[in-house]
Amino acid sequence: MKTLVKVIFTSSFFYSLIRVATPLVLASLGAVITSNAGITNIGIEGIMLISALAGVFASAFLGGPWVGLLVAILVGVICSLLIGYVSMSLKADSVLTCIAFNTMAVGGTVYFMYAVVKDKGTTLALDSGKLPSIPIPIIEEIPVLGKILSNHNILSYVSFFMVFVVYILLYKTPLGLRIRSAGKDPKALSSVGVSLLKTRYIALAISGVLGGIAGAFMSMGYVTWFSKNMTAGRGFIALAADAMGNSTPIGATMASLLFAVAEALSYGLQVTTFPPELVQMLPYMATIVGLILYSIKRNADKAK
Repeated sequence: MKTLVKVIFTSSFFYSLIRVATPLVLASLGAVITSNAGITNIGIEGIMLISALAGVFASAFLGGPWVGLLVAILVGVICSLLIGYVSMSLKADSVLTCIAFNTMAVGGTVYFMYAVVKDKGTTLALDSGKLPSIPIPIIEEIPVLGKILSNHNILSYVSFFMVFVVYILLYKTPLGLRIRSAGKDPKALSSVGVSLLKTRYIALAISGVLGGIAGAFMSMGYVTWFSKNMTAGRGFIALAADAMGNSTPIGATMASLLFAVAEALSYGLQVTTFPPELVQMLPYMATIVGLILYSIKRNADKAK
């Protein structure tokens, strides 16, 4: 217990918490958008993975990390629209489409990585650069708080800013009303002359933007390279956060932070005597436990 307390109550732990929460928050917000539109975008995992590799390639060959970020976003949108085209326009089963896409993403990224850098593990051979970290004036001078909140990668700040952007989009704009109507009452949306298909494509595109940013953070913010299957299930954890947060931006963000605590804790405990296998399981155990508790609560509410 003393070891656990020493790991948690440090500024480095809370700094790590914000860093590991970044891709989860972004991906969960993408899942919130599609869930409100009546789509369960299981393909967010593959979108993040492909965007991460595309960002590294673009950064290395086309002009630096900012170009890489733009390409990652563009690739995220294209991937999302591709999933939508197959599942909505071609009427394929959406779950099977996303599973096939995720499987393709895992194998495809390794193939293209080997084709370019002749390495099936990482892109360390490429000089792809890193998006900048931002010191926050005044706050960085405050003891403890400055070490926690300042000098994060720019995408970490963007991720939490996007919580408010998505909230305003969903609840304060006509587009947000259409997206929510597409999920709650598609017939009512169609009855006022708004295309359900178009609205869901827009929701998928927005989700692709967020997934692309999350992928770019993984390969150009979290680290400075791409590695095989580097998303490591974060897309699925984001889907769990969306479910636990009742498909609301703030709820999904809070759930993402809870899962990020488990992930940050797993990093902190790696230098202790805890079995490494158990430590590495923590984020996924937390996800399973969280979903179980959420299901129990939801069933209890339905029974009332």
